[in-house]
Amino acid sequence: MLTTVKPLGSTILERIGNTPLVRLEVEDLPGIQILGKAEWTNPGGSVKDRAASAIVTDAMKRGLIGGVHSPSGKAKGLLDATSGNTGIAYAMLGAALSFPVTLCMPSNVSPERKKYLAAYGANIVWTSPADGSDGAIRKARELAAAEPDRYFYADQYSNDENWRAHYRTTANEIWEQTEGQVTHFVAGLGTSGTFMGTSRRLKELNPAIRCISMQPDAAFNGLEGLKHMATAIVPPIYDPAMADANIDMDTEVAYRMARSLGRKHGLLVGVSAAAAVAAAVEVAKQEAKAGREAVVVTVLPDSSEKYMSEHFWQEQD
Repeated sequence: MLTTVKPLGSTILERIGNTPLVRLEVEDLPGIQILGKAEWTNPGGSVKDRAASAIVTDAMKRGLIGGVHSPSGKAKGLLDATSGNTGIAYAMLGAALSFPVTLCMPSNVSPERKKYLAAYGANIVWTSPADGSDGAIRKARELAAAEPDRYFYADQYSNDENWRAHYRTTANEIWEQTEGQVTHFVAGLGTSGTFMGTSRRLKELNPAIRCISMQPDAAFNGLEGLKHMATAIVPPIYDPAMADANIDMDTEVAYRMARSLGRKHGLLVGVSAAAAVAAAVEVAKQEAKAGREAVVVTVLPDSSEKYMSEHFWQEQD
């Protein structure tokens, strides 16, 4: 009898985090290093595994999902709004830890994401593409209010476990992997959890580290998973004062970077990851122009596997 084998659910939780830091040699800038956290190595394939696992673990400890039952006698499940990756992480954890998952999300998410969610057995409530992630948020709030005994509304946009996951893990990993040499941190804004949690901890470790946020440059954009804060429902966990600077990213610039990373460097990443690299390059060029050395670290939320049906891959630069 094998006495050391652990339950699958606990094994999945242990595999989240400790992702590799990869050198991004996309620009020849003397004295500058650009590094990216390869978050697709998480079991659910994205950075959102971190926040989702923290939210789920906290909820289970407090008896909000799993062992809690509604008056109907059915297990109280998790409910949240998502544009894709957090939903996939929730669905994976729900399947592994045996709790039902209901997700509200825009119906125009990539076909690959829909297939992942179906494979994990999540219940999906589709919302209008025109309303984006904000429409999914409104629908989740409606369902939570209508049936509070049926759902634990995780609310990733308001849940402090979102940013705390990155405060506890992502930031410390970056610090250790760069041996404390990181000078700049760059991350995109969606729920803002990655940027907020990582920046808070890095600034505690070294107040001189500059933290730069990145978001789409317009309300209508192709940067799936990212929010244009000026026109979106602003996540309660977001504090713009945390950023030393912000970069507004053009969708076409991100698309070009995605193609370039694939065609010239053999690295296929998702659109938000390509946008993060483009923003990191912009920061690196500013430092090089000023004659300063720098170690610029960004987060690569996922790989290209959930975006291969997108048409921009076929375009020529």
